[in-house]
Amino acid sequence: MLLSVPLSALNRVGQSTAQHLKKLGLETVQDLLLYFPFRYDDFSQSTPINQVMVGQNVSINGVIELIQNKRSSRQKRQLTEALVSDNTGTIKVVWFNQPFIAQNLKAGDRVSLAGKTAENYGQLSLVAPQYEKAGDEQLIHTQGLVPVYSLSSNLTQKQIRFLIKQSLAAATKIEEWLPEDIRKKLKLLSINEAIIQAHFPKNLEEAKQARQRLGFDELFLRQLRSQILKQELQNKPAPKVLFQEMLTRKFVSQLPFNLTAGQKNAAWEILQDIDKNSPMSRLLEGDVGSGKTVVATMALFNVAINKYQGALMAPTEILASQHYTSLSKLLIPFNTKLALLTGSQAEANFELPKKKDDRRQKIINEAEIIIGTQALIQNYTIPRLALVIVDEQHRFGVKQRQKLQQSGELWPHFLSMTATPIPRSLALAIYGDLDISLIKELPKNRKTIITKIISEDNRQQAYDFIAQKVNLGQQAFVICPLVNESDKLGVKSATTEYKHLKNDIFPQLNIGLVHGRLKSADKEKVMKDFAEGKINILVATAVVEVGVDVPNASVMLIEGAERFGLAQLHQFRGRVGRGSEQSYCLLLASQDNQSQKTALRLQALSKYNDGLSLAKMDLHLRGAGDLYGLVQSGFPELKIASLFDHELIKKAQITASELIKNDPELDKHPLIKERLIKNDTNETHLE
Repeated sequence: MLLSVPLSALNRVGQSTAQHLKKLGLETVQDLLLYFPFRYDDFSQSTPINQVMVGQNVSINGVIELIQNKRSSRQKRQLTEALVSDNTGTIKVVWFNQPFIAQNLKAGDRVSLAGKTAENYGQLSLVAPQYEKAGDEQLIHTQGLVPVYSLSSNLTQKQIRFLIKQSLAAATKIEEWLPEDIRKKLKLLSINEAIIQAHFPKNLEEAKQARQRLGFDELFLRQLRSQILKQELQNKPAPKVLFQEMLTRKFVSQLPFNLTAGQKNAAWEILQDIDKNSPMSRLLEGDVGSGKTVVATMALFNVAINKYQGALMAPTEILASQHYTSLSKLLIPFNTKLALLTGSQAEANFELPKKKDDRRQKIINEAEIIIGTQALIQNYTIPRLALVIVDEQHRFGVKQRQKLQQSGELWPHFLSMTATPIPRSLALAIYGDLDISLIKELPKNRKTIITKIISEDNRQQAYDFIAQKVNLGQQAFVICPLVNESDKLGVKSATTEYKHLKNDIFPQLNIGLVHGRLKSADKEKVMKDFAEGKINILVATAVVEVGVDVPNASVMLIEGAERFGLAQLHQFRGRVGRGSEQSYCLLLASQDNQSQKTALRLQALSKYNDGLSLAKMDLHLRGAGDLYGLVQSGFPELKIASLFDHELIKKAQITASELIKNDPELDKHPLIKERLIKNDTNETHLE
């Protein structure tokens, strides 16, 4: 089988299935082979029926004694029920709305079943398990380490495993690009072995070996790109932004708070860098609420004083607008020309013409500091651009960043900001081309946010607590997982909860609603009203995950907390606790959707307040079978490697450094050069 064979040519792939696969980016056999599982279900041990307990994920081998279809009287859905026995006992098996199973399986068939057990009317049952006839050539769904893939609702795990299994022979045709001496030295599998073992490992050790090779590939390529970029940047001329000590001291003295030691150190490192003729390339990393924005403002302020221009690019209009409001307040005494430029907004603190295009052009030509979204890079060349700052930088690709670079002779300084919690040593290894500034501590007036898990029984107490805080003049967030109600998920939606709170719970208060489907202007108005205190309680979706700074908000209630990851919950929580009042985060989780891991995850959030501890806990909670997929969602291009795999990162860093040192142009390694070029077309970024 050729790697280029379209998936539509495979057995059991019709037009509809091919379309669903295409939505996942899977069009050819090669695409399929490089689509790796994010974890494994461990069915390597078969469980005797008499040892099965409620709530277990089990693998059972037995004989079908009886199988029949019937209709459920209560929910009016079709049931397929079977009795399966081994030499220790008998268990009931139930499938929903799959009447064809009674045609596929007959009494007397020996079967292998894998799934979760439950108690139904006092009887232990195996509910909707995967099944295979024991006589099948190789059992890939119900025994051993069973791969689990990220899929849409229109595809099943069984389908994807079946397709990968029939394509696996083509893995031998994938070209090995990593030199043999590197593989031998680091004891890495060949690419062909790694792909086969990643999909169908015989044991956890094989799965780990596959992850080592595939993860190394990601990290090694990233290191090579970073070091090549660093070499290129060292030869570029940059505008020299002279450090304006007197005015900078004046700026700091009028701040309504004292800078932390971390903020001072980071600011000094950045100001020293931009006072050079070679372009700065620096990452400013600090946890949620550590005060990165004021450090960035000090750098932009120095750029403005030197009669250059600075650009601050944010991933969303809400975040850009928030930065514009914050910087406007900080720079009031200095008459700095400040502007906001997004897809729907063109505002400035100086006079602008009425005509839309003229307004935008005047901002580009005259503003000393321009804050915006990707609108900044679409049609404009900023004439005196000396500093580019990208907030939440993982959301921008390298090509987007390069569009911001000046078309003239000078190359602007670059500062990237992130709240993704990674240790300094790993950040240096991951970002090979960037210097690192780290803000460890939170501002002194910040109090630790008290985080509590609330049961459904205590919902009214949570509402009473919110009312109490609002009566004291404070504000609250209510976060919901969905925009609109979904019967399938059975979790709270923002629109429904907004109506409920407005009409039934807090009729005397002003309730606001914001979510991603609102028009930009409507979102901006709601956020502005909330920031100005006109709204007491804001009901929102994940749209407020970053960039909302309302110091008066002291309470956050998160509905369906079990549906969010730890990193996202930590980001949400960072929206409160930004003022001097004690702040609270209340996690309301559905008991129906809680596993033991979910409970531990929420407990971790109530125990730890820093992102690094939470990221490590999240990694720990995934368990031995969850080898793939990334905890730290800030790095979407890393699909397999983990930022906490210190040893592998170090190996990739050293190997890349040695290779570039001995072969700067990669002329002796054409396959590596080809792989780098191929990967760079995928909008991966070098920051």
